[in-house]
Amino acid sequence: MKDKLAKLINVKSIVTLILTGVFSYLAITKEITGEQFLMIFTTIIAFYFGTQSEKKKNEGE
Repeated sequence: MKDKLAKLINVKSIVTLILTGVFSYLAITKEITGEQFLMIFTTIIAFYFGTQSEKKKNEGE
């Protein structure tokens, strides 16, 4: 359990969570449109999970 928590708290995870919060706030306050939010959020999440997947793939080799 501690190992999973330690892996969760790394730079990429923190940046992803902060960016999600910031862009959610901007969408709620109407600073950006829903389409802009969706595009940005999808890019962030795809990058995050893509790097996690690549990391697991490289660890398996």
